[in-house]
Amino acid sequence: MSDLFFYGTLRHLPLLECVLGRTLSHLEFSRASLPDHAVYGVKAEAFPMIVEQKGSNAEGVLVQGLGSEDLKRLAYYEGGFEYDLSPQIVEQEDGTRSEARVFYPEPGLWSPDKLWSLGDWVREWAEVVVVAAQEEMAYYGKVDASAIARNFSPIRTRAWAKLAARKRQTGDARDTEKDVIVQSHKRAYINYFGVEELEVQHRQHDGTMGPVLNRSGLMQGAAVVVLPYDPVRDAVLLVEQFRAPVFLIDDPEPWMWEPVAGMIDPGETPEQTAYREALEEAHVTLDSLEYAGGAYSSSGSSTEYVYLYVGLGDLVRTIDNGGLASEGEDIRTQIMPFDTFMQKADNNEFKDLPLLLLANWLARHRDRLRG
Repeated sequence: MSDLFFYGTLRHLPLLECVLGRTLSHLEFSRASLPDHAVYGVKAEAFPMIVEQKGSNAEGVLVQGLGSEDLKRLAYYEGGFEYDLSPQIVEQEDGTRSEARVFYPEPGLWSPDKLWSLGDWVREWAEVVVVAAQEEMAYYGKVDASAIARNFSPIRTRAWAKLAARKRQTGDARDTEKDVIVQSHKRAYINYFGVEELEVQHRQHDGTMGPVLNRSGLMQGAAVVVLPYDPVRDAVLLVEQFRAPVFLIDDPEPWMWEPVAGMIDPGETPEQTAYREALEEAHVTLDSLEYAGGAYSSSGSSTEYVYLYVGLGDLVRTIDNGGLASEGEDIRTQIMPFDTFMQKADNNEFKDLPLLLLANWLARHRDRLRG
């Protein structure tokens, strides 16, 4: 058995239970602190780090009764964040001093931000972090922790999208608890996208349960697509970039003209993403957004849900250096008069489905926007 001192997110018991893969009844918990240390948030991340700080006291919890399998699972989870265990002397509330191991970040990897609060983190991040941990721990014993580290960002993006999907109700009276039976569920692949497989039955329209079906889904986050439109100049802005899937299907023209698009980051609203992506990809500052609807992009194969917008703003310049170099983006833009844009759409010169949807929406609402 081993004793560990938790100062950060693992003090949240639902997360700890998820990481350990069982209930916590076999463990003992007591409040404790680590002298001459403080807990800070990590810059641009949703987790904390501990740093040496003379005269400070890092509050946390001493966990006793952890077995060898518990330690392996904890090392796998924390290893995805590049944290390793180090022995330290902690103080319990009654003044007892004892040795416990503590997860420390790799030196120089993360930068501290402001002092970290467990309560603030629970309110803002706990739900999405637990959902992300469910995917991460599903790969325990199957892939190396380094694979989790490489894909930490898309895993959180998928978790954020799953939380949004749970609220996406339109009034269907059927109940998935009663009308869907999952015989098996496995996560088959993890990368920027994930793949999950099901053996599933669902209630058919005649009221009976159907046969067991083998189905798989490409697991993605939610996305925003926004077509910049200048109602004064009556013109739209398009972006062009290389698309690997289009190349993989042997299309000889994998450079696609599209609207601005991007994944919704955890903590963002679709509207915030739309403004951010317009600036990142096209260097355009939008004045306002017109919501043009939302839907699953390909419900038979993918979990991706797309929020569609027309973004209003002044379109006065084009660029050939848009996007983020860190994401391998190489984007150029083109400003196109509305009539030319619609003629190209009618002539089937565009291959991007969201672009066609937004072209039709804009054609129906153009007079109102120009007025």
